[in-house]
Amino acid sequence: MQKPSVAELRPVVHPVGVKDRRSGEHWAGRLYMREISLRVDRHLVNTRVTPNQLTYLMTVAGVLAAPALLVPGIAGAVLGVLAVQLYLLLDCVDGEIARWKKQYSMSGVYLDRVGAYLCDAAVLVGLGLRAADLWGGGRIDWLWAFLGTLAALGAVLIKAETDLVGVARHQQGLPPVKESAAEPRSSGVALARRAAAALKFHRLILGIEASLLILLLALVDAARGDLFFTRLGTAVLAGIAVLQTLLHLVSILASSRLR
Repeated sequence: MQKPSVAELRPVVHPVGVKDRRSGEHWAGRLYMREISLRVDRHLVNTRVTPNQLTYLMTVAGVLAAPALLVPGIAGAVLGVLAVQLYLLLDCVDGEIARWKKQYSMSGVYLDRVGAYLCDAAVLVGLGLRAADLWGGGRIDWLWAFLGTLAALGAVLIKAETDLVGVARHQQGLPPVKESAAEPRSSGVALARRAAAALKFHRLILGIEASLLILLLALVDAARGDLFFTRLGTAVLAGIAVLQTLLHLVSILASSRLR
């Protein structure tokens, strides 16, 4: 069977609005990964590979970022970035294959969310273990592993806070929340939310951004010959995660999403 061209695939797998979704599309997807995924799609659409199988593979790729980051030096940071980029590629491809084959399922949506949780957590746990210097030959400082795990917990809780809005509304028999309801009713909270959104510091605890930051820190540490900046980054991301978890909770409670 002849493989479809990229031009044939694009209108089906990239319908209007896919790249413009406010919360559903990552900047890396819009910038480059959606174009790469189209080239992968054409080799998969005529096979028996299912969207859910790709989602499982996506999750494995994301989780592998943690052991990849345990490899010392720049090599481990590069492997971590590659694992996360493979995760992102498969995250694009699974939905695109689902659209082409019209194989939609609730389990696919659920598995996609699980994969996102695990990828973010794996990168941050891997960062903490990397900062603890497991293979350095000296005393392992578990404080850094704790801080990495704390950052991972925060990243997961932030996603859970968002998802639980839908759970709460469903249990009350309410329709899905509208984007306009996300705006806090308090002017002070709204201003703080807009400031945080403008700074985008909260994105640093997401798997893709965190993996790139880890690579940058590894390059600087390689020049210094220690783990100073990796450890500093671990502490900063832990602080961001804790702060953002609290701010996101306040933002939800101060908005109309639960009303």
